[in-house]
Amino acid sequence: QEQLVESGGGLVQTGGSLGLSCAVSPDLFRIVALGWFRQGPGKEREFVAAVSLDGAQVGYADFAKGRFTINRDNFGNTVYLRMDSLKPEDSAVYSCAAKYVRTSAGAEVYTLAYYYNYWGQGTQVTVSS
Repeated sequence: QEQLVESGGGLVQTGGSLGLSCAVSPDLFRIVALGWFRQGPGKEREFVAAVSLDGAQVGYADFAKGRFTINRDNFGNTVYLRMDSLKPEDSAVYSCAAKYVRTSAGAEVYTLAYYYNYWGQGTQVTVSS
């Protein structure tokens, strides 16, 4: 059983918007902080955005600030990434990730990939110029 399943990728024109979703298994969702990462062709995987276990704190890569929005739906066990003003350089495979968190660290966000315990398969985002 897959713990994380992304959806919502696709082809969009420069300046357009796209929303990604990551469905998380219910038992996992309640004990993890969540993040989105991306990997473009020939590039290293890079951090995009993260949200804390309690949903109160978020963090963004510099390139994502002002254009991307992450949020978690605690009722739907889903984490979303809204992407606006997309550029060709945003083209990549986007993956969501989950990290076990003690409730005492419920407000922490994690920007480094090696912190994360579970990964989704990824969804392709292509931005045409």
